[in-house]
Amino acid sequence: MALEAILHLPPYLWLSLILALPLATLLHDVWVWMRMPPGPTPLPFLGNKLQLPQSKPWIQFQDWAKTYGPIFTIWIGRKPTIVISDPNIAVDLMEKRSTKYSSRPRMVAMGEILWDNASILVQPYGKEWSVRRKLLHQAMTPKALRLYKPVQAAEASRLCSQLLQHPGNWEKLLERFTSSIVFCVAYGHRIDSLDAHVIRQRFQFMHVAASLNVPGKYLVESFPILKHVPDVLAPWKAKIKASGREEASANMALVDVVRNDMARAKIRGDDIPDSLCKLLLALRDKEHIPLSDRDFSYIPASLFGAGSDTTASTLCTAFLALVTHPETLHAAHRELDTVVGTERSPTFEDERNLPYICALVKEVLRWRPVAVLGGTPHASTEDDQYEGYYIPSGTTVLGNSWAINLNEEYYPDPHHFDPTRFLDEALAERTKAPTSLTGKPHPAKSGHSSFGWGRRICPGANLAENSLYIALAKMLWAFDIEPKKGVQYDTFAYTEGFNIRPKKFECEIRVRSEKHREVLARNLEDATGVLEKFTPFQE
Repeated sequence: MALEAILHLPPYLWLSLILALPLATLLHDVWVWMRMPPGPTPLPFLGNKLQLPQSKPWIQFQDWAKTYGPIFTIWIGRKPTIVISDPNIAVDLMEKRSTKYSSRPRMVAMGEILWDNASILVQPYGKEWSVRRKLLHQAMTPKALRLYKPVQAAEASRLCSQLLQHPGNWEKLLERFTSSIVFCVAYGHRIDSLDAHVIRQRFQFMHVAASLNVPGKYLVESFPILKHVPDVLAPWKAKIKASGREEASANMALVDVVRNDMARAKIRGDDIPDSLCKLLLALRDKEHIPLSDRDFSYIPASLFGAGSDTTASTLCTAFLALVTHPETLHAAHRELDTVVGTERSPTFEDERNLPYICALVKEVLRWRPVAVLGGTPHASTEDDQYEGYYIPSGTTVLGNSWAINLNEEYYPDPHHFDPTRFLDEALAERTKAPTSLTGKPHPAKSGHSSFGWGRRICPGANLAENSLYIALAKMLWAFDIEPKKGVQYDTFAYTEGFNIRPKKFECEIRVRSEKHREVLARNLEDATGVLEKFTPFQE
């Protein structure tokens, strides 16, 4: 009866309802806006959309933090996003209150249409996410990480040998190095060339996902009901779904490769390299894993997006830092020559005796964070109060890693690349005298915020740090990495997107001596022996 009465309202009352509904919505938005952290003034229904920059939003966010404070609010339409520019606030919310801030904002195009919520990256916080996270962690335990070190050291030796032969191709060689490590860990197979079909596919899939993860690009993000429009009437949707089917098929084909490896090894009575996929398949035979074949295949596949391109980009940043701050190269050489000498190259066993190299790794991660806006955003699942501000459930939360890692209160002269910030004596000084020139103590044990926070922290962080350490230790031991004469370097010239890397540049890479060259040749022989059981994916 109530519905029938509404349908038969006279026209003037319908007009009143239509006008009153936006007014009520507007009043609600104003009420929420007044209680949330301050920020640039939004327009009704549009929010700050017209004020958001098309390029490098992290720079504008850093500027807004200076105006509105280290936690401020922007509005995408009627959806609030809080942006954090201080590491202690990031820890307070995303770590200390992780039960409230560990979900994801709804990502219709990428999360639901492309991946059908199969990827752990976009999975909302809850039981299904926990299942995936627990399985992924099987590959990241301390014991598992120790097992990967021989592969990482062997691949680092192979990287140095290839740099010796093709120094001008250094960026692609770094990409092959990180891709091969991730595929060895995920599937027990190495990558000998970026021309391998499986790698070309992976980069294609990453490109598609990145193209979808652009705020405002698809109307379906503002009006999710559009995802139910039939494909024939929505060619954009049909195209995304086709890409998703291709990626899912490729993921399942990789699982089948490992499954076939295990079957052949069982018949022959030999063994194959340990990998995440092998471990999960064995676990699946013993106990129930509540995932379809398709969803299961996304778990080992997720390692590539999380750990290959990002680690390669960090190594590119290391090269830029070395050619623009030559004193760091000289300091690294002094330490390596003293601790390691010229008769061998560095190993993981040397790590405890190479504090400057370890500090250099941390400074590279801090100086130009790859996940410049903190990676995939978090989302709150409960209403909350922080420092007198209201944060409603469903708020998107961005940790601006650029602003956090370059915060002058924690890192004086933040754009100067200085590994000594992370030496033990510097860290001790910060703790004793937080107002001194060394800056405030940082709340994270690592001293930087480049891997995210709380329950959504990058699961492959320790694997990535190990790859960075062994690659940089061996390359710095073997080579002079110097600026090319006549080239002007811009330490702010970085690509766009959610993951950034330096724009292409040239540098000089020369072996330090004939003695170093001889050691590299011996290392390559040893590396070949380690890697031969990791058969390559064919081109």
